[in-house]
Amino acid sequence: MFPNHVLAKAFAISFAALATAVLACNGALLAAAQDKDEKEHAAHEHAAAASKAIDKAVCVLAPTQGNEAKGVVTFTRQADGILIEANLENLKPDTQHGFHIHEFGDLTSPDGTALGGHFNPAGAPHGAPDADARHAGDFGNVKSDASGKATYSRVDKHITFDGEDCILGRGMVLHEKEDDLSTQPTGNAGARIATGVIGVAQIKKPQ
Repeated sequence: MFPNHVLAKAFAISFAALATAVLACNGALLAAAQDKDEKEHAAHEHAAAASKAIDKAVCVLAPTQGNEAKGVVTFTRQADGILIEANLENLKPDTQHGFHIHEFGDLTSPDGTALGGHFNPAGAPHGAPDADARHAGDFGNVKSDASGKATYSRVDKHITFDGEDCILGRGMVLHEKEDDLSTQPTGNAGARIATGVIGVAQIKKPQ
């Protein structure tokens, strides 16, 4: 048996060593957590900076199986929103066609159904492009002329190049029929006659 004073001293030394080890471990954990937070914050800042640097997007629409409609849609950042401009062709003369962004950028189905439903992150009802409550992807209709060509130009305040309403990587659909702007959830616009995926556009610098 060791004397009590020897045991007490040994216990005190062991307790001090344990406390030192616990403090060191806590310090290492705190440093690791701080490092993780800093890295996540830097990643978020980098993503935000990258999205702010995007000023233009583009979508090339190609015909789905059995159709001929095609065209190009551009999205340009402006002070008051995103300017949407489209030039379309090979439509039936003097007809209207629903025109929407859809939730997925998946072109694996020949009829365009893999693009999913309308892009609607807010869970709003389907509506006209100027409605207060509408899908982010609700762009209304395009109208073809006598030659089967159509144009579209409108500034939209719902869609963005970042955040919840980011359109990059989403699908674009031109429909067979006119969007009635009220039937839920699609406007009864019919089949998908041309589809594409929205991507970052190359901005050509002046020569």
